[in-house]
Amino acid sequence: MDTLPASEEPKRSSTSIQQLLARGTRNNRLFVATVVLPTVLAAIYFGLVASDIYISESRFVVHTPQRQAQAGLLNTFLQGTGFSRAQDDTYSVHDYILSRDALKELDKHLALAKAFGNSSVDFLNRFAAMDWDDSFEALYRYYPKRVSVDYDTASSISVLRVNAFTAEDALRINERLLGMSERLVNQLSERGRQDIVRYATAETREAERKAKDAAAALATFRNQNTLLDPVQQSVIQLQQISKLQDELIATKTQLAQLRAFTPDNPQIPVLRTILDTLQKEMDAELAKVAGGGGESLTNKAAAYERLVLDREFADKQLAAALASLEAARIEAQRQQLYLDRIVQPNLPDYPIEPRRIRSVLVVFVLGLLAWGILGLLLASVREHLD
Repeated sequence: MDTLPASEEPKRSSTSIQQLLARGTRNNRLFVATVVLPTVLAAIYFGLVASDIYISESRFVVHTPQRQAQAGLLNTFLQGTGFSRAQDDTYSVHDYILSRDALKELDKHLALAKAFGNSSVDFLNRFAAMDWDDSFEALYRYYPKRVSVDYDTASSISVLRVNAFTAEDALRINERLLGMSERLVNQLSERGRQDIVRYATAETREAERKAKDAAAALATFRNQNTLLDPVQQSVIQLQQISKLQDELIATKTQLAQLRAFTPDNPQIPVLRTILDTLQKEMDAELAKVAGGGGESLTNKAAAYERLVLDREFADKQLAAALASLEAARIEAQRQQLYLDRIVQPNLPDYPIEPRRIRSVLVVFVLGLLAWGILGLLLASVREHLD
């Protein structure tokens, strides 16, 4: 078995020691780069540079009042307008709070761009600090970092959070947003009330027009036919026919008696003439009541009754429309939507963010994890190369 010369053993030992020292140096550099340096930078930033952030929170709910059941046309319209769906209106308020319109009004009255871009704010949180873009679109992209609104589906309560770099700014922004949201809810309610009254008014006007047309058609029929009521006129005509029929029967009886007892009586020709006259009058009256032509009272009565039914139906429709209009006006006097503040915006006593110690500890732990993972990767690469 071969043995190494005595002079080679010290060389081999010194080489191993140098490799260990080099590996330890690399590990120290990696530890400094991944753990020490980020932790020191985080401590400097969160301890000396990061600006205080104050959070103002408020809670509100959008709801509709309990409403008694409405009957008829108004109830159908109210269901169609969807006033009972306050959840949809809540989402509308949320969208408005985060919209460009709300931001534009806030910036106009509270100068948000100036407040968020103040030189006293640290460069990482300051508006337009990194890219120098102070346009409205840049402010709109920055806006969600400072304003958020959440919705609890179980309680239907919305939580509005505003964070700013001073307690007064956070409170003012929160108050302003709630006031703007209340104004939006009032506008939605006003529009709904106007729609209800406008719809009911239009229906009432249409019912009035139909009622007037029906009354005018009935009056025209009476004027053209010189009849107030064909049905009543038919009753009168039938009474007249009944009287003529009685006279005709009496005349026939008298004529038959004279022919039987006194055939040469001079009254017989007179009775025959009277009998013929009565028969013609009765036939004429019957023709007026139930003749085949369009001038008979029977045909006129059918057209008259149709016109009367049209007028009665139009009157009932007008009465229902007037009742719906009155109900709509009463309903319009009530506010359909309400925004109630459950928790008023608070003035923060101290800055909640940033959580400095926790943030530094998080950076330290993440650095340790990165150092461990990178150390294992580098060790595996070196072993593979060796």
